[in-house]
Amino acid sequence: MGTFAQDIVVAPAGAGRYHVDLDESWSFWPLPQGGIVTALALRAAEAEIDDASHVLRSSTTTFAGQVTSGEIEVDVALLRRGRSATQVTASVRNPGSPAGAFVTAVFGTTRRGPSFIDLEMPSVPGPDGSRSSRTPPPAGIASDPPPPFWTRVEARVALGHHWWEEYEPTRSDRATWLRFDDRPADAAGRLDPLGLVALADRMPGSVQEKLGTEIERWFAPSADLTFHNFEPLETEWVLCHDRARWAHDGWASAETTLWSEDGRLVAYATQMMLFHYLSTEA
Repeated sequence: MGTFAQDIVVAPAGAGRYHVDLDESWSFWPLPQGGIVTALALRAAEAEIDDASHVLRSSTTTFAGQVTSGEIEVDVALLRRGRSATQVTASVRNPGSPAGAFVTAVFGTTRRGPSFIDLEMPSVPGPDGSRSSRTPPPAGIASDPPPPFWTRVEARVALGHHWWEEYEPTRSDRATWLRFDDRPADAAGRLDPLGLVALADRMPGSVQEKLGTEIERWFAPSADLTFHNFEPLETEWVLCHDRARWAHDGWASAETTLWSEDGRLVAYATQMMLFHYLSTEA
């Protein structure tokens, strides 16, 4: 088990193909977290583009099949290489699997244009004033071990409720401070943007916030994940402010805005998820 920087790596195998050996510690049980799978695709895309001036601007992942830990193949195709924007596709699958995750992404350089943010960071306690998910629940409340992913990333709820709290559901608003135990940053202290991709992919909690705790147990794998990269994250913690806008027909849509500790909007993501109920496995 290595750090994010050590594990989210790809080895070129020729003709746009890359090989990966993914550690199971990035799993959400029983599969790797979708943001991690996306990060592997984007790491291979970075290698194929091979131009540091073209940074990730946006990506969309469609999860068409399961991708398990262990041996993984990533196939990258350059759709267009331009002076200021490059478009790529990447497919991620286990060897021999008919389907996995399919990613389209845009990388680009700095361009001339307007600069504004038409959104405000929620007013919430900072990381030091927010309860860590690693703090045991109150005495008498049984809890399962966390998925391996949460042994690599710490979460502190700043807005919303913990899973064991009783409350009257009203809104889906949930804000959580997140940080890597081993922060994947460059020499200037800027977080690897692919780390933000991974941190963005945990939005079902906003659905849980809206529904409350007195419901049938469920989980919601991602049908897709779209990520927009804005600015480098230079602080240790990032605040992910999640909202679930809609749910119906066994599907739900959610979004998250990602903020630095000093109030800069660094990224945005959205995803569609589908419901599976543990009692029926529907």
